Amino acid sequence: MASSTNEGSVNETRSGKKSKNNTNQVDESQLFTVPDGWKEPAFTKDDNPKGLLEESSFATLFPKYREAYLKECWPLVQKALGDSHIKATLDLIEGSITVCTTKKTFDPYAVVRARDLIKLLARSVPFEQAVRILEDDMACDIIKIGTLVRTRERFVKRRQRLIGPKGSTLKALELLTNCYVMVQGNTVSALGPFNGLKEVRKVVLDTMKNIHPIYNIKTLMIKRELSKDPELRLQSWERFLPNFRHKNLTKRKEPKKKTTKKEYTPFPPQQPESQIDKELATGEFFLRESVKKRKKMEEIKVKQAEVLSKRQEERNRAFIPPKEKPVMKKTNKGTVNHLNNYVLNYLLSF
Repeated sequence: MASSTNEGSVNETRSGKKSKNNTNQVDESQLFTVPDGWKEPAFTKDDNPKGLLEESSFATLFPKYREAYLKECWPLVQKALGDSHIKATLDLIEGSITVCTTKKTFDPYAVVRARDLIKLLARSVPFEQAVRILEDDMACDIIKIGTLVRTRERFVKRRQRLIGPKGSTLKALELLTNCYVMVQGNTVSALGPFNGLKEVRKVVLDTMKNIHPIYNIKTLMIKRELSKDPELRLQSWERFLPNFRHKNLTKRKEPKKKTTKKEYTPFPPQQPESQIDKELATGEFFLRESVKKRKKMEEIKVKQAEVLSKRQEERNRAFIPPKEKPVMKKTNKGTVNHLNNYVLNYLLSF
């Protein structure tokens, strides 16, 4: 009996493995594909006529500088949440916003969208953009970047790199991902479709890891063009995507004088000649000290004379007048002709 049960269990495991392999080897052409332009029908009161059993509520704090803006746009917030029967309260003393369900609320996910709305409003996202979170195809993501970099200076530089000159990098990222991106303080708030939010999070985290966002933007541009081709949808895009390698460049400056190693020789180098050896070679060693002193003094006087002559030449240069161009005297034609006539008359008189 025990052997039969063991055999049965072994057969079941084998059959299970085979079924898993079969499921992995299913043709992609036989899989169900969602047609283009299809949308899930909206959740109405007919889907949940009895409403909710319990009350759910969410609260969030907002900074002091957002108080004036929230006061101004609060009627619009209440009107937008009133369509889903969500109650919203603004407490200016505590600096908090609270949203909660009511007896008329029929959509259980509406309070979660209202929570995301107040989070975006607290993170300096304008109401015109934040109210889009109440739509079905929209989602939001708040990325915390304050703890990803140690030093404050590096953090500010990399955050500015994400924004780009005059916000050009952030605008390019918004166009490629169809998301609204807001960089504020130590967080990055993104609002848009799910696929776009995934790409925005990747770009933001890579930028904080010292990878320039232009590389990811270039990859997104290539993916956007490839997605337009229906033949390449089921194929791998790795051959088309660029592969950027990170280079660790050393910041150490190279020395001006580079020392090159000489070839190794087992013999020691020849000892340099000492001053006594040089004097023995020239014969100065055998001279008297008075003669040596006289020679040194003569050499010093010769050097001094050369230096004095050079200095004198430099001083005399200031007194040498510059070469002037020869001045041509201007003569009037009338006076020249008059002289010529006078000379001719004088010669003819003889």
